[in-house]
Amino acid sequence: MSKPAIFLDRDGVLNKEVGYIHKVEDLALIEGVAKAVRRLNDAGWFCCMVSNQAGPARGYFPVTHIEALHHRLVHLLNEEAGAKLDALYYCPYLAPPAGGVDAEYACWSTWRKPNTGMLVAAAWEHDLDISRSFMVGDKATDVDLARNAGAKGILVKTGYGKDVIGGKYQHHSTPDFTAADLVEAVEWILQKR
Repeated sequence: MSKPAIFLDRDGVLNKEVGYIHKVEDLALIEGVAKAVRRLNDAGWFCCMVSNQAGPARGYFPVTHIEALHHRLVHLLNEEAGAKLDALYYCPYLAPPAGGVDAEYACWSTWRKPNTGMLVAAAWEHDLDISRSFMVGDKATDVDLARNAGAKGILVKTGYGKDVIGGKYQHHSTPDFTAADLVEAVEWILQKR
């Protein structure tokens, strides 16, 4: 039987939002995140990161740099609380009108949020039930992804979340729940279960 999942955005949800991270050592977890992910692990949730990462399309750095950042992210989660992500998906693509310049990655993609490609791929590869799943993000596009895929959308106020709520960033989108951070989002998810 298909299982539900917790889909987690990266920047502004798991690690501090600092713009494009050019040095691997600059990736730092948001306080409490590792323990929150560990609570999900202990409760039996499938935890899956899904993240737009347009750095390669913009010509800022290669895909190998994103993979190095993810290696550090996984290491920090484990080191701090024995937490783990069951799968990691990211979209390095960005259409030229939006700023994509590297020919290999400058294109439209079904994986780029709010499109549902990453969730569909994860569901297919890991037998996940998106309709019983949650998407946690700090942008309107994360909430829109949840709606587009049929999951519940949670907006956290870390990262860009505060500006989404005020309508200053991206656009207004109505989440199923708004949380101060991932810790509060996890508490709400666990109560819902």
